[in-house]
Amino acid sequence: MNQCLSIGATQHIELLKARLGRERFVDDDNFNVRLKENPAGNITFLSCDFIGPHRGEQQTDDIILFRHFVADIISDVILNQWEKALVKEIIRENYYYFNEDEKKTILQYSLRYTNGEVVMPGQMDRRDRKHAIIKKLVEYLGQNDSIVIDGFIRFRLKEYINDIREAVDQAVDEFLMEREYQEFIQLLKYFVEIQEPKVEMVNVLINRKGAYKLFDEEHQPISSEFLEGYILDIMDNEINYEDLLISALITIAPNKIVFHTNLQDQPETTMETIKSVFAGRVSECSGCTLCKNQQQ
Repeated sequence: MNQCLSIGATQHIELLKARLGRERFVDDDNFNVRLKENPAGNITFLSCDFIGPHRGEQQTDDIILFRHFVADIISDVILNQWEKALVKEIIRENYYYFNEDEKKTILQYSLRYTNGEVVMPGQMDRRDRKHAIIKKLVEYLGQNDSIVIDGFIRFRLKEYINDIREAVDQAVDEFLMEREYQEFIQLLKYFVEIQEPKVEMVNVLINRKGAYKLFDEEHQPISSEFLEGYILDIMDNEINYEDLLISALITIAPNKIVFHTNLQDQPETTMETIKSVFAGRVSECSGCTLCKNQQQ
């Protein structure tokens, strides 16, 4: 049994040729794929001459098996080679107003979604996208003996393209939030730098409920007079809000901040903000009188 399938592409033709010629889809020497390369303008076609051993009804099974073999290889090349180019194209067309460095950052964020490093609710994961592409390829190859991959992606994989666009849109949102966060951090750092420290050190005591108390370097509760209008009585009350803790620390502007708790148990964004605003000033206590009193 013999069937000829023509596969055309504007790029990655050497990879396609290597995969089609190197890999075997069944463990049987009687199955064979012969390749012939035929350039046609900017498209190069690979003529895949499939030779199988069966006749009759089994011949149909051989053809189906061959189509799945080709579809699997093409899907891998689309995901591993074309996909990054598709992401770049979407960024270039839809987000042309960002500068080149910003586009590079958005590209990296986008690839985290498309590669499955970050899962976006409602988005197909990489395995699902591969299965969807294979299904479309098998359907197409069942009715056609020739395929141009570039056109197939553009016109037959619209759901897949939309999924990539959503990943890029999500990456842009993430990039903008990160940029706003960094601008916010710079503003807070400026506030800290322009004022004199009201105390040299602040010990931040965090209990198991996540509430905060502030003490100076002598382990004495910090007076509310330092907080300039914040309605806090540190000697008698606990701070229950992370943003209030950040505001208090910025107002006091200490040269050193020591946390008396396991930082891993605290809200990650809060700790990142404090460490960023007070760069080089934040440390964690491994055990002291304050820690022991907190445990009692």
